[in-house]
Amino acid sequence: MLELEFTARDLARTRFALSPLWEVVASVRILRNPDAHPLYRPWSDQVRPRLAAAGLDWGLLADLVPDPPRAIPIFIAPPPTTPLSDLTVELAALRATPAERVRAGLGGKRAPRSARIDALLADPHGGLAELAEIVEAFWEIALAPYWPRVRSLLEGDVLHRARLLAEGGADRLLNDLDPAVAWDSETLRIRHRSPGGSLRLGGHGLLLVPSVFAWPRVFSVTAPAWQPTLRYPPRGIATLWERRTAVARPLAAVLGRTRAHLLAELDLPASTTDLARRTGITPGGVSQHLTALRAAGLVDAHRAGRYVLYTRTEAAEVLLTAAERGGRED
Repeated sequence: MLELEFTARDLARTRFALSPLWEVVASVRILRNPDAHPLYRPWSDQVRPRLAAAGLDWGLLADLVPDPPRAIPIFIAPPPTTPLSDLTVELAALRATPAERVRAGLGGKRAPRSARIDALLADPHGGLAELAEIVEAFWEIALAPYWPRVRSLLEGDVLHRARLLAEGGADRLLNDLDPAVAWDSETLRIRHRSPGGSLRLGGHGLLLVPSVFAWPRVFSVTAPAWQPTLRYPPRGIATLWERRTAVARPLAAVLGRTRAHLLAELDLPASTTDLARRTGITPGGVSQHLTALRAAGLVDAHRAGRYVLYTRTEAAEVLLTAAERGGRED
């Protein structure tokens, strides 16, 4: 049990943030042992073959994120400093990590060990540059095509919790984060596998980071060099990979039946060939409609190895959500 003791100043400085870099780190443990994480199988079954096809050696990243995690070094995904952090900014911070912080993060008894990690310890500057390149390549294949939908879910969770704060104050907000988290008498109690103890936040507040790939766990950061942080699973993860083809009919009147159908089919990133096979539309026809949807800002394209994958944009997610709600009201 970890107990975080708040003052009024800590409550005033508690805030939310998103972290693409942390999502990379958390997703690695899913890919290392997909059978232990069946909720993510629609994602991992797509991503693992693409990583292999791209020939990406992500061994160093995998070594740093054991599953089950004993102690993930904080420096590989430190708490973000801005509410909507950008992966480029986070990777710049990773590359600039001081050597002594790398050695401290990998020096504990519970820290992961491997030959690759020993090489990182021997040359922190070069090792961090290599790690950042691996993360960037991993992101493009494993997370960038899925990010609009993931980010939409994360931002929706933050908005939900902002409403809870407005309706019931900090008590309502902090008691609703996760079954492993409870708020009582100015103390936040967190049940997880990490070593427990009691920590006074000391006026720094608490950084709350919703994380899709953290489920079903919560992760905390209490080291003095960073703002105290709690990473927790957002609401609705179980629906993240569900197909939403039912919304095609309400959208058809606006976009046309074929384009609405294609947009609804992109719950998971897909190639032109995938979409042609699933919809019965010719590959040339699929390509033509995707070009139009991309010009309208509803579809984006990502190269993952030899694949070009099409995904819905955040604007498309908003449109589909509105159509879904409208369909229920009818």
